[in-house]
Amino acid sequence: MADFRLETERLILRDWRVGDLERFAAVTNTPQVMRWLDGPLDQAGLAATRDRVLACQARHGHCFWLVERKDDGGHLSGEVLGFCGLKRGDAPDSTFAGQFEIGWRLREDAWGRGYAKEAATATMDAAFDRFDASEVMAITVIENTASWGLMERLGMRRRADLDYEDTRYELPLRRTLAWSITPEVWRTRTA
Repeated sequence: MADFRLETERLILRDWRVGDLERFAAVTNTPQVMRWLDGPLDQAGLAATRDRVLACQARHGHCFWLVERKDDGGHLSGEVLGFCGLKRGDAPDSTFAGQFEIGWRLREDAWGRGYAKEAATATMDAAFDRFDASEVMAITVIENTASWGLMERLGMRRRADLDYEDTRYELPLRRTLAWSITPEVWRTRTA
């Protein structure tokens, strides 16, 4: 498969390349950004993340894509904002293993500017139009109100029947809450 790339008005979502993880970690591996993910990763954790993303990309032809900013009002183009994209649910305790899962993580100074919704909207369009997903899932923890708020703004519905305990984490981070959306709901919402 050719390199994956999506463009929105202000963003580029694309496959990862050599050197991207370092650029990504420099702006997202912070206490505030990683607050709901058990804190910043050490070098071994960052290497494991890179390996997982590249393996996911190679195996499925898609993963959480790097998000870069286009030149938008004086900001430098090519600046890494974080990631957003699709992967297959793969948490050890997941109730929807193998299904499409959307996820995002943006640097703190990108919060509240609509970048996450813009990237997630493009990702949802790709999920249903390019990847023919029959449903897209999303997960977070109850305390991460910004993340589940975006899920609701995207039209996703809460799926308590698919919540699970992610035993890789301690409480309260192990309580994983699920949302989902179908192509019919997505297309109706955006029509």
